[in-house]
Amino acid sequence: MKSESRRKLVAVVGDAVVASGSPKDVLAAELGCALVDAGYRVMTGGLGGVMESACRGAKSSSRYAAGDTIGVLPGHDPAEANLHVDIVIPSGLDHVRNSVVAHADALIAIGGGAGTMSEICLAWIYKRLIIAMRVDGWSGRVAGQRIDDRIRYADEPDDQVFGADSATQAMALLTSRLPRYGAQHHGVRRRQ
Repeated sequence: MKSESRRKLVAVVGDAVVASGSPKDVLAAELGCALVDAGYRVMTGGLGGVMESACRGAKSSSRYAAGDTIGVLPGHDPAEANLHVDIVIPSGLDHVRNSVVAHADALIAIGGGAGTMSEICLAWIYKRLIIAMRVDGWSGRVAGQRIDDRIRYADEPDDQVFGADSATQAMALLTSRLPRYGAQHHGVRRRQ
């Protein structure tokens, strides 16, 4: 039986290195805090940059509770996690761990390079809600576009990687769209 009381996971992905106080650092922290304020848990790849900023922001929420930040590490050593991760999952999967992160209920991307783009593409395949911040990097390039021509949701004709310019816009998209994005990927099948 599926539990409807489960708290949703939102993956925050993006640049692996951001300067303290930079726009991406501030945006990721704002999103982390807003997500926990709204009752979500934050999942990241557990390392630095946007991942650390989002976890730090999550812990600044007045609604924060232990277990609200989850990091799926690429390596085997739990000590590699940033200090703001509550639940550390050392996967040993290297970049393949991006597939685990992309299985969150929704994904929000902030900038990013090839690793972030792989998470966006996997989330697209897995039928997840994707929100891309309009900043430099892959999130800004794909915001407002479809990744490919597959029909993920027949009843969502405007399905796309939804673009946002602020944490407030991203949260509004998450709130309005996530209830309509609950389908599950059922494996690769031959297309007719």
